[in-house]
Amino acid sequence: MSADASSLGAVVQSFLVDHLIVVKGLRPASVRSYRDTVRLLLGFVAADKGCPITRLRLEDLSYERIAGFLRHLEVDRHNHVRTRNQRLAAIHTLFEYIATRSPEMLGACQRVAAIPMKRAAPAETRFLERDEVDGLLRRLPREGRLALRDRALVLFLYNTGARAQEVADLRVENLDLGEHPIVRLHGKGDKWRTCPLWRQTAELLRALLEAKPRPQAPVFSSNGHALTRSGIYKVVRRHASHLDDPRIGRRVSPHVFRHTAAVHLLEAGVEVNVIRGWLGHADLSTTNRYAEINTRAKLDALRATEPPGSSEPSRVTPVWRSDQVLLDWLASL
Repeated sequence: MSADASSLGAVVQSFLVDHLIVVKGLRPASVRSYRDTVRLLLGFVAADKGCPITRLRLEDLSYERIAGFLRHLEVDRHNHVRTRNQRLAAIHTLFEYIATRSPEMLGACQRVAAIPMKRAAPAETRFLERDEVDGLLRRLPREGRLALRDRALVLFLYNTGARAQEVADLRVENLDLGEHPIVRLHGKGDKWRTCPLWRQTAELLRALLEAKPRPQAPVFSSNGHALTRSGIYKVVRRHASHLDDPRIGRRVSPHVFRHTAAVHLLEAGVEVNVIRGWLGHADLSTTNRYAEINTRAKLDALRATEPPGSSEPSRVTPVWRSDQVLLDWLASL
């Protein structure tokens, strides 16, 4: 293999392993997203040049081929504009790194950096109404080997609005199920946040964790192994697929519960910045990353949205549904 060919491999490996993980501190799921983009890009460039990927050189990553790759995503792979933009963002980061490693590529890197994102309408906000959530919780099985785990998982998703990856990463040591139960969630950007838990959620988790004394044990597991994002998705689909609504394009997934939590907090009159902190979208500083939303505000929000079973909260008439700014924000969660 030529020195040029090996240099491309060295740059790609260093980008994925050293730059993204060590320097930028990205989590494995984010690194996998970058990796998938690089894999698709190298496959396209190799096919365009008519050679194996192992024979590619750094200079083969030309502006023309990057532009062709983006067209390939939309025309041949039928990717949505949002997917195309996500891939382009990864390519921008890759070429910023290449520019620091190989100054002779600076011209191509500058041209690639100038490729703009395409405008795309925000995704529709899909969520469940309160009566749909109540009906789902009532029909969840109470008997069977997985009944307790699945019931706790669905209620936890609705209670916290956690992302599927945050739930997959959840460990016993992240829970405090004392008098005022809370959970610490490890979110995007290596940020932690705390969420209070409903009494019902805490009781289910206590029952689920009776046989899991180890702090590093996964909270939600299958055959002793932590549920993956895919596994969490399958659990939700198994119990909530009857709530799919083709008329509005709603397919119930774990992320629908994230939107549902945000919508129901809004309908309860909770201030938007409290919700932003609850769901991990607040811009928290490194030294004060859990404290922007104080505990009293979170507890007020908790009481306002607790499912039937204790006191029924008074609700504020929802006027936000005609506010496009709020709808766009919800769609971005």
